Amino acid sequence: MRISVLGAGSWGTTLAIVLCENFRDVTLWSYRPDQTEEMREARTNKDYLPGVTLPKHLKITHDVEEAASKKDMIITAVPSQFLRNILKDIAHIDLTRTIIVNVAKGIENSTLMTMSEVMLDVLEHEKRSNIAILSGPSHAEEVVKRIPTAVVSSSFSARTAKIVAQSFNTPYFRVYVSDDIRGVELGGALKNVIAIGAGVVDGAGFGDNTKAAIITRGIAEMTRLGDKMGALPRTFSGLSGVGDLIVTCMSKHSRNRHVGEELGRGRKLDDILGEMVMVAEGVATCKSAVDLARKHHTEMAIFSEVHNIMFSGKEPHKATEDLMTRSIKGEH
Repeated sequence: MRISVLGAGSWGTTLAIVLCENFRDVTLWSYRPDQTEEMREARTNKDYLPGVTLPKHLKITHDVEEAASKKDMIITAVPSQFLRNILKDIAHIDLTRTIIVNVAKGIENSTLMTMSEVMLDVLEHEKRSNIAILSGPSHAEEVVKRIPTAVVSSSFSARTAKIVAQSFNTPYFRVYVSDDIRGVELGGALKNVIAIGAGVVDGAGFGDNTKAAIITRGIAEMTRLGDKMGALPRTFSGLSGVGDLIVTCMSKHSRNRHVGEELGRGRKLDDILGEMVMVAEGVATCKSAVDLARKHHTEMAIFSEVHNIMFSGKEPHKATEDLMTRSIKGEH
């Protein structure tokens, strides 16, 4: 099988390394010429995975057409808000027999589309059955060390979901399958916003009780919106929902939790983002989530308060007080 990974950040590079365990013809595309040359010569990605040696047979290119042509599978691993532009660059290529797997976790701000919807919108001739999503609790920093990890593959086609799972499966990277592509996408995207809220809890000096409440009620809000959008509620109790939510809210590797922690300490969002090399997807996703909640007439109080903290400068303690003093409701 001939496979390409588009996007040489930490996750894209890690997935290329995983695929090299099972295949000899794997290509990694970087949009930066300097990064491409450095990875070719030094066989490492010092900006995103310092100290990790790239497999000798991993091909590295800056030519996106070369990366996407005549491939059996393409993995899109670019930040969600940039996916549309990358897809436009390869839309002229015949991809009708190519499985395309998105691994970015986000919702497009301008259209409120999930990533599978963006793929089908741009790649007009692509078969729905060739679209897949790979998601779950999986920090690149741990996967690249072969720390046991479980994720989920989902597609409009059961056959495609299984092919993707088989392609990535290794003794340390286990892939389950799901037929709920909408739920898997929403779980992976929305949990990043709750992770920012969990970081705010840490930065503002609240305790474990508060974080547990944010995580638990956060999954309730995610499920509520997912149900309105046609996802299966049970999906949010799986790897792409509560599994990914737990790891992103608790881990020192989480970029979204880091953003929230700095906000909780009183720092401004622009200053925090200006210091970061990698993208915290939850920042953009928060805007989309609040818009989707409004569109689907769904109450999402935690999402709204995280939005207020990030974009309206609301003080974290005031946001928490407002959450705690809402009218009493049933848990379910």
